[in-house]
Amino acid sequence: MSHNRLVISAPKSGSGKTLITIALMQAFLDQGKTVSGFKCGPDYIDPLFHQKVLGIPSKNLDLFFTDEIKTRALFQAENNSNLSIIEGVMGLYDGLSATSDEASTYRLAAALKAPLILVIDARGMAFSVIAEIKGFLSLDIQGLIKGVILNNTSKALCEKLRPVIEEKCGIALLGCFPNQKDLEIESRHLGLKLPDEISDIKEKVQLAAERIKKSVDLGRIFEIAKSAPDLPPEEALPSEEALPAGKVTLPPLRIALARDQAFCFYYEDNLRLLRSLGADLVEFSPIHDKALPPDISGLILGGGYPEFYAGALEANESLRREIRQKIEQGLPSLAECGGFMYLHNTIQTHDKSVYKMAGVINADVRYTGKLVRFGYASVKDKKGFFCRKEIRGHEFHYFDSSDNGSDCLVTKTSGQNYETAQVAENYFWSFLHLYYPSNPEFAANFVEKCRRYSEKL
Repeated sequence: MSHNRLVISAPKSGSGKTLITIALMQAFLDQGKTVSGFKCGPDYIDPLFHQKVLGIPSKNLDLFFTDEIKTRALFQAENNSNLSIIEGVMGLYDGLSATSDEASTYRLAAALKAPLILVIDARGMAFSVIAEIKGFLSLDIQGLIKGVILNNTSKALCEKLRPVIEEKCGIALLGCFPNQKDLEIESRHLGLKLPDEISDIKEKVQLAAERIKKSVDLGRIFEIAKSAPDLPPEEALPSEEALPAGKVTLPPLRIALARDQAFCFYYEDNLRLLRSLGADLVEFSPIHDKALPPDISGLILGGGYPEFYAGALEANESLRREIRQKIEQGLPSLAECGGFMYLHNTIQTHDKSVYKMAGVINADVRYTGKLVRFGYASVKDKKGFFCRKEIRGHEFHYFDSSDNGSDCLVTKTSGQNYETAQVAENYFWSFLHLYYPSNPEFAANFVEKCRRYSEKL
C-alpha cells in the first residue's frame, strides 16, 4: 500500500530534530496536507506534542517491542494521511547497545522502507560538515539517507555549502534552520515539559513553521516522502491476534482511564488494542473528578507526573477513597509508574514534602534524586495471571517504592535480571511501562477479567 513517508533523524540527541520535526509537520499542515506523526522508541512526550499542539494522530513504533512485520502493520493501521513523518530517537544508528544498531532509527527506517532526512547541528562548522555527512552515509547500506537539514547555521552559509555537499555527498541539502534560541522547549528529568505546561507552545510552533518555510525546501521534502516504495499489504495486527473467538460481538465494557495533567503517558496502540477487545475507555481525572465514572468494570492508571500534582491529588479525598474501596472489592486494575505511585500510602516529592495517596498499596514512594531504573525490559509474569509468555516494555523513573513487589522477572537488554511488580488475579501494578501489542494476551486477559467482574455485578 502507498504511504508518503519519511524519517527525521540526527547524528546524536540534542541536534534539534524534535523542533524541526514539529515545525515541518505544522508547515505541511498549513499547506492543507493531512499529516500523521510517529515516534521511534518508547518516548511518550513527543507524540503528545504532535497530538495536543498540532492536533494530528501520533503513536510510537519500536522494533524492540514488535518485529518488523507487526511494526509495519501498526504503521499502516488507520493511516490515511497525505504524509507520515517519523521522528527518530538518539543518533541514527544508536541501538539497544553501544555496539549495535539493533532497534535503532535506521533499522526502523529500513523496516518501513522510508527515506531518511538527517538533521545536522552545524553550529561552529563549515566545510567539516561534509565529513560528518560522509561518515553517516558510509553506514547507510540501504541508501536511505536522501537529504540533510543544517541546524543552527545561517542561510548564507547554507547556500555556500549547498553545491559542495550535493557534489561530494550525492544527497540534497534541503535547507537550514538558523539559531532558534527563542524557540527552545524546556526540559526536565523525564524529558521535555508537557505541551499543556508551556503557555505559548502553539505560538512557538507556528513561528518555527513560518521560519522553516522560508529556509527549507518543503516541495523537495515532500517529493522525497513520495519516493517511498509501496509497503506489503497489512499483516495481522496484534489486536486481531488477540481477539477471542466469539467475543467480538459482546457489549463493550466500561473501563475507567485516568487522563489529566498528572496521568497522561499512554501508548496509542495499547488503547487501540483494548478497544478492539471490547473496552469502552471512559476518561476521568484523579485531580478534578470527585468520583469514578459510573458502571465501570475496570480501572487503568497510566504514567505521568503525579509528583507535580501531589497536593491536588491528596485534596481529592473522595476519589482516593472510592478507588481504594473499588479495588478492595475486586475491581480489575492496571497501574504503571505514576499510576503505581498514586496507589501507595504516600508520595515524598522533590522538596521532601509528603502527600497522602490512594492507600491501596501499604508502602511509600520517595524521590531518590537519581535515575532508579532506565531502559528496555522483557517482563515475565511469574504466575501467569496476565500472560504466559513475556511482554515487553521499559522503565524510566527517579522515584522508588518501599515495596516494588517481586511477581515479575525482568530481563534488561544488558542481560541483567531483577524481580519487580505487584501482580495478582485482578491487578498488575509496577513502575514498568508495558507495550501491549508485544504480547496481546496481556490486554485480552485484562479485558476478560473486567468482563468476569461485570458479570458478578
